[in-house]
Amino acid sequence: MKSNALKNGTQNAPHRALYHALGLTEEEISRPLVGIVSSYNEIVPGHMNIDKIVDAVRIGVAMAGGTPIVFPAIAVCDGIAMGHTGMKYSLVTRDLIADSTEAMAMAHGFDALVMVPNCDKNVPGLLMAAARLNVPTVFVSGGPMLAGHVDGAKTSFSSISEAVGQFNAGKITEAKLREYECKTCPTCGSCSGMYTANSMNCLTEALGMGLKGNGTVPAVYSARIELAKHAGMAVMELLKKNIRPRDIMTEAAFQNALTVDMALGCSTNSMLHLPAIAHECGIEINLDIANDISAKTPNLCHLAPAGRTYIEELDEAGGVYAVMNELNKIGLLNTDCRTVSGKTVGENIEGCINLDHNVIRPVEDPYSQTGGIAVLRGNLAPEGSVVKRSAVLPEMLVHQGPARVFECEEDAQAAINAGKIQPGDVVVIRYEGPKGGPGMREMLNPTSAIMGMGLGNSVALITDGRFSGATRGACIGHVSPEAASGGLIGVVEEGDIISINIPENKLELLVDQDILDERMKNFVPKTKELSGYLKRYASLVSSGAKGAILN
Repeated sequence: MKSNALKNGTQNAPHRALYHALGLTEEEISRPLVGIVSSYNEIVPGHMNIDKIVDAVRIGVAMAGGTPIVFPAIAVCDGIAMGHTGMKYSLVTRDLIADSTEAMAMAHGFDALVMVPNCDKNVPGLLMAAARLNVPTVFVSGGPMLAGHVDGAKTSFSSISEAVGQFNAGKITEAKLREYECKTCPTCGSCSGMYTANSMNCLTEALGMGLKGNGTVPAVYSARIELAKHAGMAVMELLKKNIRPRDIMTEAAFQNALTVDMALGCSTNSMLHLPAIAHECGIEINLDIANDISAKTPNLCHLAPAGRTYIEELDEAGGVYAVMNELNKIGLLNTDCRTVSGKTVGENIEGCINLDHNVIRPVEDPYSQTGGIAVLRGNLAPEGSVVKRSAVLPEMLVHQGPARVFECEEDAQAAINAGKIQPGDVVVIRYEGPKGGPGMREMLNPTSAIMGMGLGNSVALITDGRFSGATRGACIGHVSPEAASGGLIGVVEEGDIISINIPENKLELLVDQDILDERMKNFVPKTKELSGYLKRYASLVSSGAKGAILN
């Protein structure tokens, strides 16, 4: 055991004295020390129940002969951080979480870890840490929120965001907006659609780092507590067999995750996080692989915001393993990959049938023959850009229109609210990338306003920032290189024609090359006065096309 180097022998008597100071008995000290990384806090709805999950994990570890020891990880609620300076601090926490978890685990010599995350940057940050530390590790999340209900229809966080746009457009009353406000998010848990948190929790199952149901069992179900106990027991089995994260998160496992991503129609943020996690495993994911996998992967799910089904219904339909079983019918998965269950992917998904074809389409009858995410390239995004194709209306898959240019999210939001955006426009929001934001803010407020005001079938939005998993529509993010790094998006002018062709994976600025050359020759990217962590982050962060990893 790794912890023996801290526990055994007379030279380690000072360490043992401090273990006794914790109230640990001789028996507990002699057992494997299992760190439980608790993301509990009282400000993020997806994390307010994690104390109960952690308690259940502790029981599972102890039942299997380990000594559970809890330490914390931070988490930001993207919904609360949305639309103001706080959003600059969302993506950047991914690296803080990875760094601090690495520091705690290395300093205290844990033999194994159970990660208990739930929300957007918390899950990938802890997956990055798991790859770095490479000690036996299992993930068990806090679980998804149940859907809300308004007027007999299910709702999710995107519903309240779009209701604001409907109210501003005079389509609903203030009383109805208030009803959405009070009924949209009815329980604890990660927001109920296939947003970033639930996308990443589902992908822990596809990667092999979470047990069956980790991505879909609702936060308020007792089955979530049972799952947490099994996670605690499972990590002890991994420790006995010395199965580590990098044994599980192989190149084939990441291909499986990308395939499941396409079938589920996950958040575009997965295109930031999967490359970053892979990087920590010594594996490089080029964005082009996403289109290659998408070209052969049918899109089987239209969960909110793309459709009217929710994570609780995906769970009832058989969950992630049922989706994987459908994909395996046409040979799209590597079934030999190892998982934290101790079994292979093939063994895990055997017999996991699709129980509801309205939630998980059979592979013979998909929503589309291609996956839910597309990477677009062209002169406007030579390094790539990302769109959630499954959430784009058919009439917007190909679009051409005049650019409406804004230097930040707030300016774009003000113009949308004031009715200054017209059908056909392409809203361009720049200087919101990893370096230029800094922190690559999500643009849920502008996109929700566009949809809520009834412009979703005629207006597109592109940005070097990113979008919330709750975003739907022709919204293209991660445009790389970003404006702050000298990208062409920085010289787009009001009225320039922009061409979007999602089926052909193209994003083009239709301006003569001579004019563009002249603009670029005179282009000096804008800079911002920064301090503290954001200043350090901006100086180290890479392109969104590379996962916004820190160099």
